[in-house]
Amino acid sequence: MGLGVLTFITDEGIGPVELGRALEERGFASLFLAEHSHIPVNAKTPYPMGGPIPRKYYRTLDPFVALTAAAVATENLLLGTGIALVPQRDPILTAKEVVSLDLVSGGRFRFGVGVGWLREEIANHGVDPKVRGRVVDERLRAMIEIWTQDEAEFHGDFVDFDPIYSWPKPITRPYPPLYLGGGPASFQRIARLEAGWLAMSPSADALSGQLEELRAAAGHDVPVIGSHLGNQSSKELEGYLPLGLEQVLVELPTEPRDETLRRLDELQAEFAKLA
Repeated sequence: MGLGVLTFITDEGIGPVELGRALEERGFASLFLAEHSHIPVNAKTPYPMGGPIPRKYYRTLDPFVALTAAAVATENLLLGTGIALVPQRDPILTAKEVVSLDLVSGGRFRFGVGVGWLREEIANHGVDPKVRGRVVDERLRAMIEIWTQDEAEFHGDFVDFDPIYSWPKPITRPYPPLYLGGGPASFQRIARLEAGWLAMSPSADALSGQLEELRAAAGHDVPVIGSHLGNQSSKELEGYLPLGLEQVLVELPTEPRDETLRRLDELQAEFAKLA
């Protein structure tokens, strides 16, 4: 089980190059970055964690740009989106970004995706939030066609294009590992797409019951990356060891360089107790 971090990289915190190097030097396995294109000023959708939407949500860098910078600065660190907001992304352009990062990173990219929760943000991209799940299904299927076919075409309700050429093709075959975020409502979509699950949980105990439900829907071998949102002590993280996860991510606050490096040293010390 690899141990990594999930964070927002903004213009006010440590940069992706320095963060990537610091993680790799300390033996972390992965770096996953969140995405928000913008935050509407008058958004009415409640923030899922309660309270106002944090400042980092509307200052985050584009994750593909930031992860590319981290990829060039590292050799072994896995790099992922946690999550890319597919309803807000053109599928042809996003397919190109995914395979470009797959190539630049030497196959170290993990494509975490989701439907999004901020309805006003989604609507500003010309998508009706009420159908965002169907939009995600079509855009992901269209991207898979682009990645796997020399002459790709797709005809749906939300994505429609005649045969196209699009290279490069992924170096990770058949395409970079795909992980869907969300709760149990996403399990059937995970099964249909033969994808993995990017889970969020406050504890291993809270996650274990959902894992049984997921594996009943998508098979025992479905890959899972867990994002731990609770206490980051080794005692808490130890509970994930028997769950069969590929990775466990802990939330890294968005802070300047010195504060981030001190926090990484503290996390490294906790992780070392699991070895």
